[in-house]
Amino acid sequence: MSNQKQPPPIQTALLNVEGMKCGGCVKTVEQILLEQPNIVNASVNLVARTAYLDLKSTNSELAPILKALADRGFPSQIRSANPLTKKSTKELEASKNWLMQWQQLMIALVLLLLSVLGHLSDIGTINLPVLGALPFHAGLATIALLGPGFPILRDGLKAAINLQPSMDTLVGLGVGSAYISSLVALIWPGVGWPCFFNEPVMLLGFVLVGRFLEERARFRTGHALQQLAKLQPDTARLLINDDEIKEVRVGALKTGEKLQLLAGDRIPVDGVVVKGYSAVDVSNLTGESLPLEASPGSELAAGCLNLEATIVLEVKRIGAETSLARIIGLVEEAQARKAPIQGLADQVAGIFCYGVVGLALATFLFWWQLGSRLWPQVLNAGGQGLIHGHSHGIHASLGGGAETSLGLAIQLSIAVLVVACPCALGLATPTVITVASGKAARNGWLFRGGDVIERTASINQIILDKTGTLTIGRPQVSRLIGTNDSRQMLELAASLEKTSRHPLAHAILQAAENKNIATLKTISSKTIPGAGIIGKLENIEEVIRAGTPEWLSSEGVEFKSELKLELQQAFESGQSIVAVAKGKKLLGLIMIDDQVRDDGAQALHGLRNLGINLFMLSGDRKETVNRLGRQLGFKTNELGWQLLPEDKLLKLRQLKETGSIAMVGDGINDAPALAAADVGIAIGTGTQIAQETSDLVLLGDQLEGLPKAFLLARNTMSKIRQNLFWAFGYNLIALPIAAGLLLPGFGILLSPPIAALLMALSSITVVLNALSLRAE
Repeated sequence: MSNQKQPPPIQTALLNVEGMKCGGCVKTVEQILLEQPNIVNASVNLVARTAYLDLKSTNSELAPILKALADRGFPSQIRSANPLTKKSTKELEASKNWLMQWQQLMIALVLLLLSVLGHLSDIGTINLPVLGALPFHAGLATIALLGPGFPILRDGLKAAINLQPSMDTLVGLGVGSAYISSLVALIWPGVGWPCFFNEPVMLLGFVLVGRFLEERARFRTGHALQQLAKLQPDTARLLINDDEIKEVRVGALKTGEKLQLLAGDRIPVDGVVVKGYSAVDVSNLTGESLPLEASPGSELAAGCLNLEATIVLEVKRIGAETSLARIIGLVEEAQARKAPIQGLADQVAGIFCYGVVGLALATFLFWWQLGSRLWPQVLNAGGQGLIHGHSHGIHASLGGGAETSLGLAIQLSIAVLVVACPCALGLATPTVITVASGKAARNGWLFRGGDVIERTASINQIILDKTGTLTIGRPQVSRLIGTNDSRQMLELAASLEKTSRHPLAHAILQAAENKNIATLKTISSKTIPGAGIIGKLENIEEVIRAGTPEWLSSEGVEFKSELKLELQQAFESGQSIVAVAKGKKLLGLIMIDDQVRDDGAQALHGLRNLGINLFMLSGDRKETVNRLGRQLGFKTNELGWQLLPEDKLLKLRQLKETGSIAMVGDGINDAPALAAADVGIAIGTGTQIAQETSDLVLLGDQLEGLPKAFLLARNTMSKIRQNLFWAFGYNLIALPIAAGLLLPGFGILLSPPIAALLMALSSITVVLNALSLRAE
């Protein structure tokens, strides 16, 4: 026996991380986390402000990790294992941050308004001498930096000291440089630099407006998750000794206890109905519009709504184990786990700040030493185009009124620092993933991560299991033939079959119940294995038989010639046949089959319209599979029958060589193929192991959501590409202009106030484009 210790199992944890403002911050947080010895992998989400960790140890050893993050300016905390219990704390923290941001924004806007009025006074539009005075504007800039701008300067300096420059570092350098150079020009006029104290005020105003709007948009992206969390009520009606009702907290409930649910009550836990009948709205969890008819034995999930009557529910699962908590947990995990395409954006954003500082330094050196010598006309050129310079001493645009090469170099390098925007890069992917995950959850489609959404979008082949996936998974009566009195035949067959546990017996009993046919009392019955059942019923003299046609024939029951053709066709199609006889007289035939889902054909049509090749594999007989395949539009080479789980796995691996492939299944036998596929998709009504080995779970009994989920994944990736194109494109265009590329030939400048406005708009555009996914 080997003495080698087995490696500890991988644990997972989800952290709430504060202090992240751009893609550079995301890269920094990931680097901090991956430096910790217990962390195997880390995925950080800027929008949700979360970090999803794969750990070698348990949550009890997370303290050093939290300290490392806090020391670098990213205070964090462990997210509760039960997502339903943390909402109040998180909402309070969000409200506090929202109020603080609102106060900072209001102060910045008041300062901005005073700065604009001073500008108008300076150029003679209005006559307010005090507002046009240079010391007044120096005071406005000082208040802006020490007030609403102080957190940006503090966080930017901390990031720079840690050699991990962030968006705050760039903004801090921009506003700080503008303020200091203006202060130098104010104290020593001889340097020949213009004063532009309005620049720090305008920069901070636009930056804070952009961040406030980003925060508001972020709040909207997580709205679906908040709505799900609110589906669980805070209290429940506990039934004591079958007669006493006590109002208790949901968190205090225990398994096995009984709850009374009135019409209009939300179901607080997962449980089983033990008394009463009612219609239950399950649309919030599964997306199904039709209510569930609940009766004793029906399983109900937390968050569903009791519509009609009072029922009694026995508690089965509470807290983090409920379906609602699992759904929220899966969505949070999906939002935290980023798509591979985000890696490019994060990598670029992580080095972006270094690149911008380098470009600013290069801009400074070029215009100081070479630019003004090559193109002397740029000094005091006045500028034009995007923003033309003006020489009104207090409010000159950066670069537009420079009289010396040093002044021009300083001003253009400041413009480069301000116009740079890694925020849009950092937000491009996670905002879309967050919106898509929330939208999918509302419709009952649970993606397990942004990586799953990306893989789903690239799928071009799907293997579908037959039983329980394309069919409802249980036998049902499809036709009654060769009978003059169908009600009598069903009455006698159901009365006899109620003593049997055979699946076909259950189908006959269900058909009788659907037609409101009451069964007769059974006096005696005997099951003939592999053949059928024989017995006596109350008030019926003759013996009743129900079973295979071959067995009834051997018992002396005569079949008419016209029924023999029906029997042959039914056998070839793979249907099950139960013949019913009263004495020696044949009453008729009951055809039983596993019915195709109502939305099966529609779902397959939708998938084919997306250009996806479909295959159906089953362990069932060839005749049954071929008949269903013809019904659903499959070609012969797209079908497989009498397959064991390992056969399905082998077929999947063969198809995988021709393209990315998804597997849709619901049973234990589908689990190996679900795990091996590029995307494993489980039907929500299937087994627990099928759901746990899958990447996408379709809640409820709906299959029509499958093409919609694939379409959502493709639209999601389209939005991400649009966002990345805009984010990269903005910086590729704006940075060269800010560095003075168009100044010699066209006199065009991009001044910092406009740069700050465009920077904010780039981030907001990315977020709004992501939010537009909700309407598609």
